Order: sequence, then structure tokens, then C-alpha cells
Amino acid sequence: MRIKGTGCFFALACWLAAWPAAAAQLTLTGLDVLERDGFKQLAGKRVGLITNQTSVDQNGVNAVDVFSRAGNFKLAAIFSPEHGFRGTEEGGVYIESSTDPVTGAPVFSLYGKGKQRPTPEMLKGLDVLVFDIQDIGARFYTYLTTMGYAMEEADKAGLPFMVLDRPNPIGGRVEGPVLDKDISAFTAYFPVPARHGFTAGEMAQFHKAWKGLKLDLTVVKMENWDRSMFFDQTGVVWINPSPNIRNVDAETLYPGLGCFEATNVSVGRGTDIPFLWFGAPWMKAGKIARKLNAAHLPGVKFHKLALTPSKDVYEGKPCEGVRIEITDKSAVRALDVFARAAYLLHKYNGKDFVMKPEEMRKMTGSGDLYNMLQVGASPDAVIEAFEKSNAPFRAGAAAFRLYN
Repeated sequence: MRIKGTGCFFALACWLAAWPAAAAQLTLTGLDVLERDGFKQLAGKRVGLITNQTSVDQNGVNAVDVFSRAGNFKLAAIFSPEHGFRGTEEGGVYIESSTDPVTGAPVFSLYGKGKQRPTPEMLKGLDVLVFDIQDIGARFYTYLTTMGYAMEEADKAGLPFMVLDRPNPIGGRVEGPVLDKDISAFTAYFPVPARHGFTAGEMAQFHKAWKGLKLDLTVVKMENWDRSMFFDQTGVVWINPSPNIRNVDAETLYPGLGCFEATNVSVGRGTDIPFLWFGAPWMKAGKIARKLNAAHLPGVKFHKLALTPSKDVYEGKPCEGVRIEITDKSAVRALDVFARAAYLLHKYNGKDFVMKPEEMRKMTGSGDLYNMLQVGASPDAVIEAFEKSNAPFRAGAAAFRLYN
């Protein structure tokens, strides 16, 4: 590199002096640590990898390519979750099994019709099953359910299980009720709050204890990550975890705004700002935005904004709606935002606003919100019920945490 001028040389010298300190703070994922250490924990093994497009190393190389080039073990099978191996399919679209054209490894879908668990045939001949997918920190996001199901099947098969840990992209805060004991679904599986605060590795430890598994579980921990960090503070390469989660702000709001999918309100699928906006043709959006601003919720501001979604709820229909601006991610409480917005919609839009009781239980985790709004309870009372529900979890979660 040729640089002219003493000013440029001075600037370069300053950058080089600062670079080691900056690099020291770069979060290394479990994949990065495994790669740095020469994959010694996988040496000589036939490996099955549960992965998708989010599983990249610090150079942006996908784990499948990293594994296939390692040379000291065999990538024998690939398993893909909801949204597919490349993460391009919309939520709920069933995925067919296939073959990876680069490595030649079979790609087994764990989101096929009636099939969300690896079968004994899929696991046959493997020495270890590895999970490496970026989660977003909400219980009803399905990637960690895929991990939990796979852990259970690996336990049955006597197959060791390894988690290559990644950041919880919205930090370690806990929000919302713990899942009611009588609920069990693919989007409602772990008995944790809606915003659980766990990394994948921590959830794996929790799940092993909760299910009483005898599984040989290894978590390859991250380096340089703590619970106060959001994804954009880590230096980890950003890849959309699914088609409608496009930035950290959307991830921050998802544990709350995602609950609108148990109603007849659009969350912005088919717009440029999914999960940063909610709306409907009948919504009294101006009043809702004013009332939400008057509540002085920390870390957020609300703006009236009309949009016309190109897909999903209200496809092609002009909608009045509310755009959410995040001013401080660390202060945002997404379930509080949702509880207050649902209260206002129930109050000012009446019968136009429809909540689906059973779906709402799966999303939030309990019947508290639906039942309390029906009898006129305040959003403060709903939020208090949420906090009471998750208090025992908050007290016990420390036993499974791997990071400060």
C-alpha cells in the first residue's frame, strides 16, 4: 500500500496503534474459537451440523464451508431449520430435504411437513451433532426449539451434542411471563419468559436440566461477550436471521411486537420496516401514537405512519399505523410496549381489534394479557403480572449462565 503525505502516515500510525485494543474486544463466537483451536474437539469424527445462513465465522465464511475445509474431520450431514438452509423462505413455509451442491453432504430439513426432529436414519453413522445458528432472544423464535428437539433425539441415540455459542443479540434482559405448563408447541416449547436472556449454549444447559437428559453436552463458549451487549456492539458479521428480521432494532422489539401475530394487526411484513411498525386499515393510529408517547416508555418514540403491506395481513390494503423509533436499545422493554399498545387498541378500536386467545397464550406465554384486557385491567397491571410470573425464573437462571 502506498500512502502519500505525513498526515496520512500519522493517521495510519494512530490506527495501527489502536487496532490491537479494538481487535481485543471483537466477540469470538463458538465457531471462531473452534476454528482458532484447529477443530481439535471434532478431530476424526463424522459430524452432523445444524446450521443456516447465520452461521458464519469472523471472516464471513459459512460454517459448512469452514467445516468442509477443516481436513481433520468429516462433515457427514447438514440439518436446516425454519426458513431453510439459506434463510430465504418466509415463516411457516415447509422445507424439503436436499443435497448441498458444494460439499455433497445431504441437507436434512428439520422444518418439513410434520417433521421437526431428526430421525434415527438421519443420525445414523454420526459421531457428534453440532448446533450453530444465530438466535434472536425470543422464546417463540423457532431456532432454539429446533436445538431442543435435536438434543432430545441425540440423547435417545446416545450421540454427543455440541453447541457453538453465539450472542443473544438483545442482551441478557428478561421480560414477559414464563410459558404456562399446559402449553407445548414448536413456537412455545421452553418454560422460559418471552424474552429469556439466554444464549443458545445457556438454553442448551437449561434444556438438559429441565428434561433430565443424560446427553453428553459440550458448549464452545464465546470470548469477549457479556450480557450488556447488543449484536451491533460485538463485531460479529450481521446476516439476517430470517427474511423479516433485518436489523438489531427489529430484534429488540420482536419479543413484544411479534405477539401482534396472534391478532389481526400487521407487524409490517411486506413493508420496508417489519417489526418496527404495526398497523391496520381500521386503526386509530394517531391517537394510539399520542397515547403511547404520553406513557413515556423508556427507549422508544412513536410516530403515525401509513403503509400498504405487499404481503401477509392486509396485503395491498392501505393501513394506518404506528412507527416505533428506538432511541436507547438498552432501555427498551418490548413486552411493555406490546401490552400498552394492545390495551390502547382494545380501548379505542373496540371490536375491530381481534386477539386470538390460544395463539396469544402461545406468544406471550400465558393467558394474563388476553384475560386481563377483557375485564378492563390496566397495562400496568398486566406488566405486573408478567413480572410476577418470571420472578422465579430470574432467580434460578444464574445456574445456567455462562457469561457475566
